[in-house]
Amino acid sequence: MTDTASQSASPATTPTAPPSRLREFWSSFKENRGAVVGLFVFLAFLLVAALAPILAPYAPDAQYRDALLVPPFWQDGGSTRFLLGTDALGRDLLSRLIYGARFSFFIGVLVVTIATTCGVLLGVIAGFAPRIIDTLIMRLMDIVLSFPSLLLALVLVAILGPSLLNAMIAIAVVLQPHFVRLTRAAVLSERSKDYVTAARIAGGRPLRIMFKTVLPNCLAPIIVQAALSFSTAVLDTAALGFLGMGAQPPTPEWGTMLAEAREFILRAWWVVTFPGLCILITVLAINLMGDGLRDALDPKLKRS
Repeated sequence: MTDTASQSASPATTPTAPPSRLREFWSSFKENRGAVVGLFVFLAFLLVAALAPILAPYAPDAQYRDALLVPPFWQDGGSTRFLLGTDALGRDLLSRLIYGARFSFFIGVLVVTIATTCGVLLGVIAGFAPRIIDTLIMRLMDIVLSFPSLLLALVLVAILGPSLLNAMIAIAVVLQPHFVRLTRAAVLSERSKDYVTAARIAGGRPLRIMFKTVLPNCLAPIIVQAALSFSTAVLDTAALGFLGMGAQPPTPEWGTMLAEAREFILRAWWVVTFPGLCILITVLAINLMGDGLRDALDPKLKRS
């Protein structure tokens, strides 16, 4: 009787397994509906960028001289041959927007990767280095931050020469100080904790303590900053392209498309409106997603 009772009671007393970190993260992330919408919009743009050769009806630089400034298909004079119309050179606007998503996401990924890698490296060094090196690194970052970001990027591109690659390098340099300051603050907060002291007593090497022990515990704010910097990179690259200092024609980059369409704002609204909407929707989606990441990764901001 006793064995039977204990066996029947055992399933009820078995503790449930704790939720995995990924499940816990998604549970917190999905509470922010705007972040979920931003995530799905971001994934949709990413899918469009990956499948650009399949989705685009024409090559992005193909010109149709018999169809200059054709309006979208729903407007008088439009044609289903060009769903979103054409530009002043007879190029299909939809195809150029689809290929432009490729450039925007490539720019965002490369710029954020460079800025994050260099910024985190300098931030960790500044957090563990002697005071003189720490001061030197941070004063250099303060000098970079003292300039308006777009103005500094313009100066760097003017020195390096107008091109998409130089624009990405300039924007990465401008974004880097944010990662340095954020990483340094997180490292200074973590280095005084008991687990770091235990690692030192156990004979851990300085580099191992810096990058294997402390850095993984500082990644949450860095991930959030990287997500928000992605949208900044897309926006700043579009601004440089609009000013003629980024991607050069006939590259189908959204900012460059806006620059080419400036003189047709009143005559052909579609050549300006659609690239601008792509930039707006992409940046907004990434910012919403970044807010959700912040809420999910920062314990202080998690909802009860």
